[in-house]
Amino acid sequence: MTTTPTSNTDHTTRIPPAEITGVKGALVKRMVEKKLGQVPTAVGVFWHNPPVLFATSGLGSKLQKWDACDEQLKSFAHIAVASLVGCTWCLDFNYFEARNKGLDVDKAREIPRWREVDVFTPLERDVLEYAEAMSQTPPTVTDELVDRLHEAIGPAALVELTSVISFANMTTRGNVALGIESDGFAAACGMRPLAERPPVDSAPTQRR
Repeated sequence: MTTTPTSNTDHTTRIPPAEITGVKGALVKRMVEKKLGQVPTAVGVFWHNPPVLFATSGLGSKLQKWDACDEQLKSFAHIAVASLVGCTWCLDFNYFEARNKGLDVDKAREIPRWREVDVFTPLERDVLEYAEAMSQTPPTVTDELVDRLHEAIGPAALVELTSVISFANMTTRGNVALGIESDGFAAACGMRPLAERPPVDSAPTQRR
Protein backbone atom coordinates (compact mmCIF):
# COMPACT_ATOMS: atom_id res chain seq x y z
CA MET A 1 0.00 0.00 0.00
CA THR A 2 1.36 3.41 -0.95
CA THR A 3 0.49 6.22 1.40
CA THR A 4 1.51 9.76 2.16
CA PRO A 5 2.45 10.06 5.83
CA THR A 6 2.16 13.32 7.64
CA SER A 7 5.63 14.70 8.28
CA ASN A 8 6.52 14.61 11.94
CA THR A 9 7.70 18.06 12.96
CA ASP A 10 7.65 17.37 16.69
CA HIS A 11 11.16 15.97 16.76
CA THR A 12 14.53 16.44 15.18
CA THR A 13 17.17 13.81 14.55
CA ARG A 14 20.49 14.03 16.36
CA ILE A 15 22.24 14.22 12.98
CA PRO A 16 20.38 16.44 10.47
CA PRO A 17 19.29 14.50 7.35
CA ALA A 18 21.58 15.00 4.37
CA GLU A 19 20.33 16.16 0.98
CA ILE A 20 19.91 13.06 -1.17
CA THR A 21 21.66 13.90 -4.42
CA GLY A 22 23.28 12.28 -7.45
CA VAL A 23 22.08 9.54 -9.77
CA LYS A 24 21.93 6.95 -6.99
CA GLY A 25 20.13 9.41 -4.77
CA ALA A 26 17.51 10.04 -7.43
CA LEU A 27 16.95 6.31 -7.87
CA VAL A 28 16.65 5.80 -4.13
CA LYS A 29 14.10 8.58 -3.78
CA ARG A 30 12.07 7.31 -6.72
CA MET A 31 11.90 3.75 -5.39
CA VAL A 32 11.09 4.78 -1.84
CA GLU A 33 8.49 7.37 -2.82
CA LYS A 34 6.80 4.84 -5.10
CA LYS A 35 6.45 2.41 -2.23
CA LEU A 36 5.83 4.72 0.71
CA GLY A 37 4.69 8.07 -0.67
CA GLN A 38 7.61 9.98 0.82
CA VAL A 39 11.27 9.52 1.69
CA PRO A 40 11.55 8.50 5.36
CA THR A 41 13.67 10.64 7.64
CA ALA A 42 15.97 7.69 8.25
CA VAL A 43 17.06 7.62 4.60
CA GLY A 44 18.27 11.21 4.82
CA VAL A 45 20.17 10.53 8.04
CA PHE A 46 21.89 7.46 6.64
CA TRP A 47 22.63 9.22 3.34
CA HIS A 48 25.61 10.76 5.15
CA ASN A 49 27.18 7.32 4.58
CA PRO A 50 25.59 5.67 1.52
CA PRO A 51 27.61 2.42 1.80
CA VAL A 52 26.12 1.87 5.26
CA LEU A 53 22.64 2.69 3.98
CA PHE A 54 22.93 0.33 1.01
CA ALA A 55 24.41 -2.49 3.09
CA THR A 56 21.74 -2.21 5.75
CA SER A 57 18.85 -1.92 3.30
CA GLY A 58 20.33 -4.76 1.23
CA LEU A 59 20.39 -7.02 4.26
CA GLY A 60 16.83 -6.02 5.06
CA SER A 61 15.75 -6.88 1.51
CA LYS A 62 17.41 -10.29 1.70
CA LEU A 63 15.78 -10.91 5.06
CA GLN A 64 12.35 -10.29 3.47
CA LYS A 65 12.98 -13.22 1.10
CA TRP A 66 13.57 -15.77 3.87
CA ASP A 67 10.64 -18.15 4.17
CA ALA A 68 11.47 -20.85 6.68
CA CYS A 69 9.61 -19.05 9.47
CA ASP A 70 6.02 -17.84 9.44
CA GLU A 71 5.82 -14.19 8.34
CA GLN A 72 3.46 -13.20 11.12
CA LEU A 73 5.74 -14.60 13.81
CA LYS A 74 8.69 -12.64 12.39
CA SER A 75 6.65 -9.45 12.13
CA PHE A 76 5.38 -9.79 15.69
CA ALA A 77 8.94 -10.40 16.93
CA HIS A 78 10.24 -7.23 15.22
CA ILE A 79 7.44 -5.14 16.73
CA ALA A 80 8.17 -6.62 20.17
CA VAL A 81 11.83 -5.58 19.87
CA ALA A 82 10.85 -2.08 18.74
CA SER A 83 8.46 -1.73 21.67
CA LEU A 84 11.05 -2.88 24.21
CA VAL A 85 13.85 -0.71 22.80
CA GLY A 86 11.55 2.27 22.28
CA CYS A 87 11.98 2.77 18.53
CA THR A 88 8.86 4.65 17.44
CA TRP A 89 9.96 4.56 13.78
CA CYS A 90 10.18 0.75 13.72
CA LEU A 91 6.97 0.37 15.72
CA ASP A 92 5.06 2.55 13.28
CA PHE A 93 6.61 1.13 10.10
CA ASN A 94 6.29 -2.54 11.06
CA TYR A 95 2.69 -2.04 12.19
CA PHE A 96 2.02 -0.38 8.81
CA GLU A 97 3.82 -3.23 7.00
CA ALA A 98 1.78 -5.82 8.88
CA ARG A 99 -1.31 -4.37 7.23
CA ASN A 100 0.37 -4.32 3.81
CA LYS A 101 1.25 -8.01 4.18
CA GLY A 102 -2.26 -9.00 5.22
CA LEU A 103 -1.22 -9.97 8.74
CA ASP A 104 -3.41 -9.72 11.85
CA VAL A 105 -3.18 -6.00 12.67
CA ASP A 106 -5.58 -6.32 15.62
CA LYS A 107 -3.03 -8.58 17.28
CA ALA A 108 -0.10 -6.50 16.08
CA ARG A 109 -1.40 -3.35 17.78
CA GLU A 110 -1.54 -5.21 21.11
CA ILE A 111 2.12 -6.30 21.08
CA PRO A 112 3.40 -3.49 23.35
CA ARG A 113 1.18 -4.92 26.11
CA TRP A 114 1.21 -8.57 25.08
CA ARG A 115 1.71 -9.82 28.63
CA GLU A 116 -1.53 -8.16 29.75
CA VAL A 117 -3.87 -9.38 26.99
CA ASP A 118 -5.11 -12.83 25.96
CA VAL A 119 -5.31 -12.49 22.16
CA PHE A 120 -2.08 -14.35 21.40
CA THR A 121 -1.59 -18.08 20.95
CA PRO A 122 0.91 -19.92 23.17
CA LEU A 123 3.38 -20.02 20.24
CA GLU A 124 3.01 -16.29 19.58
CA ARG A 125 3.58 -15.57 23.25
CA ASP A 126 6.75 -17.67 23.20
CA VAL A 127 7.96 -15.74 20.14
CA LEU A 128 7.27 -12.40 21.82
CA GLU A 129 9.02 -13.57 24.98
CA TYR A 130 11.99 -14.78 22.92
CA ALA A 131 12.23 -11.42 21.12
CA GLU A 132 12.31 -9.57 24.43
CA ALA A 133 14.68 -12.03 26.08
CA MET A 134 17.16 -11.73 23.19
CA SER A 135 16.95 -7.94 23.45
CA GLN A 136 17.89 -7.70 27.11
CA THR A 137 21.43 -6.89 28.22
CA PRO A 138 22.62 -9.49 28.90
CA PRO A 139 20.12 -11.71 27.07
CA THR A 140 17.74 -13.64 29.31
CA VAL A 141 16.95 -16.52 26.92
CA THR A 142 16.36 -19.82 28.69
CA ASP A 143 16.89 -23.39 27.54
CA GLU A 144 13.22 -24.12 28.20
CA LEU A 145 12.04 -21.30 25.93
CA VAL A 146 14.33 -22.35 23.08
CA ASP A 147 13.26 -25.96 23.49
CA ARG A 148 9.59 -25.00 23.16
CA LEU A 149 10.25 -22.94 20.04
CA HIS A 150 12.47 -25.65 18.55
CA GLU A 151 9.72 -28.22 19.03
CA ALA A 152 7.01 -25.91 17.67
CA ILE A 153 8.63 -24.46 14.54
CA GLY A 154 11.76 -26.54 13.89
CA PRO A 155 15.45 -25.63 13.68
CA ALA A 156 15.44 -23.81 10.32
CA ALA A 157 12.60 -21.49 11.35
CA LEU A 158 14.16 -20.90 14.77
CA VAL A 159 17.49 -19.89 13.25
CA GLU A 160 15.63 -17.53 10.90
CA LEU A 161 13.56 -16.05 13.71
CA THR A 162 16.69 -15.51 15.79
CA SER A 163 18.39 -13.70 12.91
CA VAL A 164 15.33 -11.49 12.34
CA ILE A 165 15.33 -10.51 16.00
CA SER A 166 19.06 -9.76 15.83
CA PHE A 167 18.49 -7.54 12.78
CA ALA A 168 15.61 -5.80 14.58
CA ASN A 169 17.94 -4.98 17.47
CA MET A 170 20.49 -3.45 15.09
CA THR A 171 17.95 -1.22 13.35
CA THR A 172 15.90 -0.21 16.38
CA ARG A 173 18.88 0.66 18.55
CA GLY A 174 20.53 2.62 15.73
CA ASN A 175 17.36 4.62 15.13
CA VAL A 176 16.97 5.43 18.82
CA ALA A 177 20.62 6.47 19.11
CA LEU A 178 20.29 8.83 16.13
CA GLY A 179 16.94 10.25 17.25
CA ILE A 180 14.99 8.84 14.29
CA GLU A 181 11.31 8.74 15.24
CA SER A 182 7.98 7.79 13.65
CA ASP A 183 7.13 9.19 10.22
CA GLY A 184 3.42 8.45 10.73
CA PHE A 185 2.87 5.72 8.15
CA ALA A 186 0.24 3.85 10.17
CA ALA A 187 -1.67 7.00 11.06
CA ALA A 188 -1.73 8.05 7.40
CA CYS A 189 -3.53 4.77 6.63
CA GLY A 190 -6.11 5.43 9.33
CA MET A 191 -4.85 2.55 11.46
CA ARG A 192 -5.73 2.52 15.14
CA PRO A 193 -2.89 3.69 17.40
CA LEU A 194 -0.71 0.98 18.87
CA ALA A 195 -1.42 0.03 22.45
CA GLU A 196 0.89 1.63 24.97
CA ARG A 197 3.54 -0.40 26.69
CA PRO A 198 2.96 -0.76 30.46
CA PRO A 199 5.55 1.14 32.53
CA VAL A 200 7.16 -1.99 33.98
CA ASP A 201 10.46 -3.76 33.36
CA SER A 202 10.35 -6.81 31.09
CA ALA A 203 11.23 -10.14 32.65
CA PRO A 204 11.00 -13.75 31.51
CA THR A 205 7.54 -15.21 32.14
CA GLN A 206 6.74 -18.52 33.73
CA ARG A 207 5.57 -21.33 31.48
CA ARG A 208 1.85 -20.84 30.85
